[in-house]
Amino acid sequence: MQTTLKSIVTFEGIGLHTGRPATLVLRPASANTGIVFRRVDVDAADNTLPALWDHVIVSPLNTRLTNAEGLTVSTIEHLMAALSGTGVHNVVIDIDGPEVPIMDGSSAAFVRGIVEAGLTLHAAPLYAIEILREVEVVDGPAMARLSPATSLQIEFNIDFADAAIGHQEKTLNMANGTFVRELCDSRTFCRSSDVDAMRANGLALGGTLENAVVVDGDQVLSPGGLRHADEAVRHKMLDALGDLYTAGAPIMGRYTGQRAGHAMTNRLLKALFADPTAWRFTRCDAKIAARLPGVGVSKADLFAVA
Repeated sequence: MQTTLKSIVTFEGIGLHTGRPATLVLRPASANTGIVFRRVDVDAADNTLPALWDHVIVSPLNTRLTNAEGLTVSTIEHLMAALSGTGVHNVVIDIDGPEVPIMDGSSAAFVRGIVEAGLTLHAAPLYAIEILREVEVVDGPAMARLSPATSLQIEFNIDFADAAIGHQEKTLNMANGTFVRELCDSRTFCRSSDVDAMRANGLALGGTLENAVVVDGDQVLSPGGLRHADEAVRHKMLDALGDLYTAGAPIMGRYTGQRAGHAMTNRLLKALFADPTAWRFTRCDAKIAARLPGVGVSKADLFAVA
């Protein structure tokens, strides 16, 4: 069955790129609402932005939504990953600015708030997107693929010249709270030289060593170092989970990413939905639901979170 929050959850912070303060209010929503953002700081005929792949503006740095009014909400991926990884299917998210707060650069704060609020069930049935055959997009050395599987699995590998990151690869089955225990506290990362370039272009204005892992060669500049030796690839998996949730329903399939990012995952979803033979909606009985991300998550899982 579908879920929503038991109670309202509020978060406050600053946007990574805008540097602007913002407040998020997650509100329980009725069945079949999906994930919907609402820009409460503007007066517009339509201030709602459904968190769906066909409302995404392609960007290499983050995932940004838009609507017919030209309104946008950016950097939604960490919150979307938290909603997917805790099994939230319906929620209205009021936001008073154009960018979701970066918090500590991970999904951990969002996960804590959601798990502590708890979920309630709707009587409405839940449908998952079952991958029936392989779909792949390629851009030079970058690749993203969806292939059939009985649960959501994520495989990712990255290569960076900086020795502090280097080559990393990881594969996880996202069922039964794996996201909460293994990925949700992994922070966004970048090279020190990238920070200078982004700020020169009016980006990363809210970035600090406290809300991102910044590396320079073999050095980790952020205080306290890494939370995981492979924190970088774990964060890429976190991003992928969040971006995949813009499909509009949980995915049953294996996602493989090779140097992929937000734009590549959105291209993959466009390719998937352009081919009706590659997927189908599957009604989730108890057996299928037990394999979805977020099912079975409890407060006890938060002990594994930094």
